[in-house]
Amino acid sequence: MKRLTGPGTAFCSLLALSSVLWVGARVSGEPTRLVLDESPIQPGEWGYRPEDQSISATDPPAFSWRPQANIQEWELQVARDPDFAGVVYEARGIVWNVHCPPKTFGAARYFWRYRGRNQAAVTNWSRVRQFTIPQNAVPMPMPPRDELLARIPADHPRLFIRPEDLSRLRAAAKGELKDLWERLVARCESALRNPPRTEEPPKYPPTVERKSDEWAKIWWGNREYTIRALGTSALLGFVYRVGGHKPYGELAKRILLDCAKWDPVGSTGFRYNDEAGMPYAYYFSRTYTFVYDLLSEEERQKCREVMRIRGAEMYRALCPRHFWRPYNSHANRAWHFLGEVGITFHGEIPEADDWTWFALNVFFNTYPVWCDDDGGWHEGSSYWASYMQRFTWWADVMRAMFGINAFQKPYFSKAGYYAMYLMPPHAVTGGFGDLACTREARSNVPLMSIFAVQARNPHWMWYVESMGGPPQPTEFWDFVRGTLPKVASRPPDDLPTSRVFRGTGQAALNTTLLDARDNVQILFKSSPFGTQSHGYDANNSFLLTAYNARLFVSSGRRDLYASAHHARWMWSTRSVNSITVDGIGQVPHSAETRGQITAFYTSPEIDVVEGEAGACYRDPGDPQGKGQPLLRRFTRTIIFLKPEWIVIYDRLVATRPVKYQYWLHSPEKMQVDGNRVLARVGQVECPVQFLMPERLSFTQTNEYDPNPRPRITVREWHLTAETPEKSTQIEFLTLYHPHRMGNDRSPQVTLKPQEGGSVLVLNWPGETATLLLPKDEAQSLQFGGLHTDGKILISREKNDGQSIRTVVVDGVVPAPP
Repeated sequence: MKRLTGPGTAFCSLLALSSVLWVGARVSGEPTRLVLDESPIQPGEWGYRPEDQSISATDPPAFSWRPQANIQEWELQVARDPDFAGVVYEARGIVWNVHCPPKTFGAARYFWRYRGRNQAAVTNWSRVRQFTIPQNAVPMPMPPRDELLARIPADHPRLFIRPEDLSRLRAAAKGELKDLWERLVARCESALRNPPRTEEPPKYPPTVERKSDEWAKIWWGNREYTIRALGTSALLGFVYRVGGHKPYGELAKRILLDCAKWDPVGSTGFRYNDEAGMPYAYYFSRTYTFVYDLLSEEERQKCREVMRIRGAEMYRALCPRHFWRPYNSHANRAWHFLGEVGITFHGEIPEADDWTWFALNVFFNTYPVWCDDDGGWHEGSSYWASYMQRFTWWADVMRAMFGINAFQKPYFSKAGYYAMYLMPPHAVTGGFGDLACTREARSNVPLMSIFAVQARNPHWMWYVESMGGPPQPTEFWDFVRGTLPKVASRPPDDLPTSRVFRGTGQAALNTTLLDARDNVQILFKSSPFGTQSHGYDANNSFLLTAYNARLFVSSGRRDLYASAHHARWMWSTRSVNSITVDGIGQVPHSAETRGQITAFYTSPEIDVVEGEAGACYRDPGDPQGKGQPLLRRFTRTIIFLKPEWIVIYDRLVATRPVKYQYWLHSPEKMQVDGNRVLARVGQVECPVQFLMPERLSFTQTNEYDPNPRPRITVREWHLTAETPEKSTQIEFLTLYHPHRMGNDRSPQVTLKPQEGGSVLVLNWPGETATLLLPKDEAQSLQFGGLHTDGKILISREKNDGQSIRTVVVDGVVPAPP
């Protein structure tokens, strides 16, 4: 069996990890005993993977376990039996707490365990966990370190293209990609006439207030300044390397060497300002590899000195922490930028191969993190697009340098469906998450164009073509991608119109995927990721858009990350369409504020999604000061009777008598008439009937608490429906009817209270829908020929008695197609 080794320099970093090892004292001359730390995972930790009793989407799976100090190396065993009599795979000398084997195992049931050792002792074996590899698992073995590093060419260039690619690309520049090539040349000519500035950008003044507008101007301004300088030099270098026009290369070299004079831990250092430090790292590396032949050995050495400092700083910040605590927004792009540095300086900076090996281990073992294999993204569509766009660079690099196809990974084979379901063609909103509220579907076209070709997915290419086709390529990496085979398109007629992204706790309920202008959409969130990072929207919240009118929204606009408005309004439950309790919302911006989608069903006539978020509320008035649970349950069930009738049934049980506040937010002022609310945006309106409870007090304002900075002028309207009396249990039942003005088909509503719950009957021309709504799982309800024991039942039938569809909400969350 092969002994696998890792970078020696990683051990020093590993010792700094916070997980503390208990070391027993020597007794009667016995050697020191190491006790394995197998404590349960906490929020923010990657976890033991593959999980016990799990099914792996890849063969082999990637293994992960809790790190701990004083361990020099790890040992992993995989067997076909729980006693490990028949070990089928064993690896020793593993430095980090992750490992992806270099061989496939084959479809079967397996068991795995691990242990750690140092020079003096070995720990006990871990508990045994079981996993299954199915027949359809994707082969994803990770080649050994030495083999992968040997694939990096000895000569330059080493990013995006190899030396042997140059003749093919030169032919393409004269043939199929001539137009793009001429645009790249025109940009280079413009840079010759007006080269970017290269003086080192400023640091923050000593008196500047962090997060102030002055601070933000320097923070983001230095990023843009760095990109203008080194981004231009990378373009010049690429066009020189492929086309051979030396003036482009000489200007690229001059910019490179000017920027090499900047203090590597100064205003563009990774720790000082990572938004400037990251583009410095990858654009500097790209320029260096493209103009390598123009640099003297002295100039090369200067570049190596600079990037050794910068790369080491990034590595210390990321490794090995990122393997166990990867839920950091910026770190989830920094790792592959460090990988570009490592590849570029392979054989030139002693630590560079460690950086490359680290980046490859992140890809195989712990990436992507804000999702599962379903293809969603916890941080929302804006951050999904931003981070995935950058990741495609790394996918290009891995394909060229190592022959690794990133789009074989299960997530990337499904990632484009997130955009399709969340934002059908021509949509004007991007759902939950930071900066997503005003994002439009057409902004997905550049990324989806890449995904469609790389993943060979005809549905995603249809999505691109439905909005005018791929954008005109403008970058040198577009030129490299331009030689890939084209992909035919196919409309999503063979797909259901609604989908759940289980790992991120989001569901998109649609009437059509073909055009948002004809679509009614409910988006729902109840996420196991909680409200951390840029996915801060409270759980059991929803968004409602009809015919491209944003009727009910997540409110507020980010003026600056973590500003008073961002943190105290947008991160609060008050800002979304959810419920507060005695004015108390869910614990904000926390990995511990975890919800769960407990049921999902889709069909042409009825969609259902249900979520649980009771554990997200903590009682600040707890006399012991421990923030004990405030709710025993908050179960929200959304029933979509397509195309235009939506029932939302909320069941809340509190630990003490409380008042409840039901929040709705709309871009325009809502009309309130008794227990009826009317939202109207453009030519679309949505009446909302509060059927239960009967007595509510309504307030409405267009002020935020607190308001954003003056440059943000948008004002949305916030409606609160509050119960007048305190109680420990309540049910809200609301009926929404989004429709185009002049096409009101509001149903006749009959609500029949029963001892264990309620029966809701909706009649509209030609159809009847009957909903049996128990208060809890111990209640039985009966109406006509319908009966249920503790589960919500929905029956839709024609008025002549012919059944259309009956659904029982049984908690099953089926896998997406």
